[in-house]
Amino acid sequence: MKTLMLLRHGKSDWDSGIASDHERVLAPRGQKAARLVGRMMTATDLQPDRVISSSAVRALTTAQLAADAGDWPGEIQVTRDLYGASVGGALEVLRARARDLDSAERVLMVGHEPTWSSLASGLVGGGRLAVVTATLVVIDLAIQRWTDIELGRGELRLFISPRWLKKATD
Repeated sequence: MKTLMLLRHGKSDWDSGIASDHERVLAPRGQKAARLVGRMMTATDLQPDRVISSSAVRALTTAQLAADAGDWPGEIQVTRDLYGASVGGALEVLRARARDLDSAERVLMVGHEPTWSSLASGLVGGGRLAVVTATLVVIDLAIQRWTDIELGRGELRLFISPRWLKKATD
C-alpha cells in the first residue's frame, strides 16, 4: 500500500505586483496555513517520505514552509511539470520518478487547481471534491509500486482544509 498526499499551495498574494502567475508569492495567510498543515502532518504521523513540488513560487514556498514547520527530513524535488499539469500529467510525474520513489510509502505532491480536485476525485473513483488553498488530501492506494498508480485505485483517508484545521486547533 502506498499513500499519496496532495497539498494545494497556500493563498497567493494577488496584490504583490508580480505580473507572472508562475512567480506569484504567498500571502501572509497562505504562509501561516502552510506552516499549520506541516505541523499537523507531523503531529498525526503523516510526514512524507518524499516531497515533489510544482516549480511555481507559491507552491514551492508552501512545500518549504510545511517541511520546515513539520521538521521533515529530505529535500524537496521541484518540477515545472506540475505547473499547469493535467491529471494524466501529474500521474506521469509520479511514474517518471518511480525508481526513486518506490522505497517511499508516503509521497506528498504540492501543486495547483483544477488538477488537484480532479486528480483526488479520479483516484478515489469519482465524486466532486473542491481542494481550496492549503487543503491536504490523503489517499491510500491499493498499489505496491508507484508505476502502478491509476485512477480508481484509491481510498480517501483525509481531506482537511486550513480553515477546519485552524478551528480544531484554536
